[in-house]
Amino acid sequence: MTYMDNSLRSTSCAPRRSILATVAHALAVWRERRMLAQLDSSALEDMGISQRDAEAEARRPIWDAPNNWTR
Repeated sequence: MTYMDNSLRSTSCAPRRSILATVAHALAVWRERRMLAQLDSSALEDMGISQRDAEAEARRPIWDAPNNWTR
């Protein structure tokens, strides 16, 4: 059994995702924003999103996603 001193553990860093998971997440964000850009005004209204907000969200780069979008 190996003993690991608690001072060696890093609790401040979040677990690192694999490159494949990062690419998959970026592609999912890109697809979701592309689909958002294609919605008509009645669909956006049903969701409570203005056309202006939808267009702004669709223009954001794939790496600019909120942390709560991670899976």
